[in-house]
Amino acid sequence: MKPVTITDDNFDTEVTNSDVPVLLDFWAAWCGPCRMIAPIVEELAEEYDGKVKVGKLDVDDNQQTAIKYGVRSIPTVLILEKGEVKDTIIGAVPKSMFVEKIDAVLN
Repeated sequence: MKPVTITDDNFDTEVTNSDVPVLLDFWAAWCGPCRMIAPIVEELAEEYDGKVKVGKLDVDDNQQTAIKYGVRSIPTVLILEKGEVKDTIIGAVPKSMFVEKIDAVLN
């Protein structure tokens, strides 16, 4: 499964009302570290299909949501349940850190 494109407009439908936790990648096309973690985010979407929804939010096009969650640097990845932040990952980090934080929310 591919990551879902999250926008200011569909945030509530896709994230707040999701029946599974959401891993949300705040990114921008001009951001080098964002491009570094993009393949990891794609892999996580496949590996956690059905257990976690993986989404990507372009901060240039969706500033309202980025501001609401206090995103000041990208990449920032939030793990949310019902719109509530359960964990935050900032910067380009190894896949193992994503897995560790996702598994902690699932257990």
